[in-house]
Amino acid sequence: MVVAAIFLLVALYFAYARYRFSRAGENGQSQIQELVLRHLDWNGKGKGLDIGCGNGPLTIKLAQKYADAHITGIDYWGKQWEYSKSICERNARIEGVAERVFFQKASASALPFADGAFDVAVSNLVFHEVSGVRDKKDVLKEALRVVKEGGSFAFQDLFLWKRVYGEVDDLLQAIRSWGIERVDFVDTSDSEFIPKALKLPFMIGTIGRLYGEK
Repeated sequence: MVVAAIFLLVALYFAYARYRFSRAGENGQSQIQELVLRHLDWNGKGKGLDIGCGNGPLTIKLAQKYADAHITGIDYWGKQWEYSKSICERNARIEGVAERVFFQKASASALPFADGAFDVAVSNLVFHEVSGVRDKKDVLKEALRVVKEGGSFAFQDLFLWKRVYGEVDDLLQAIRSWGIERVDFVDTSDSEFIPKALKLPFMIGTIGRLYGEK
């Protein structure tokens, strides 16, 4: 009886979380994606990269915000990558940015681009999930590699998850040691639209945004 009650409570909690993140609910997922683009210092001229684009929402938002930019979205997608890519392209057509976005299969741990290939790079809740990389800071370092000198970046992930990233101050110090000109951190888990019930460590209670200039 107790086990059944616990199971029911857990099911209700995750149903509530799905609702708050969905378009039918509070559209929290979209609001979290939009947090990535805040404080992004870019004039919108040139090329942008979205690392771990999923079905393309952040890629599309970036293209919509910067009407003169060309944006590439990458994701590994797995065995159904052709299908997933077609979904991204369909979404881009629906949103009217298909002519300025490109999607391709790639791993965030080994980006198939030259050093400094992009004017800006963004990512949302991806780095901690990249498999085959023990130290997730290496994924962050790889993302910064493809940003040109003077270019901008904005990465949102579970940066407050100490078991993965350690202390934030130590993470910032490590990033600066890579030759990054400026990097700042914002605790985005404090965002007002995120209900307290979802600010738990196993949900989105450890998200934060790193942004700055290379």
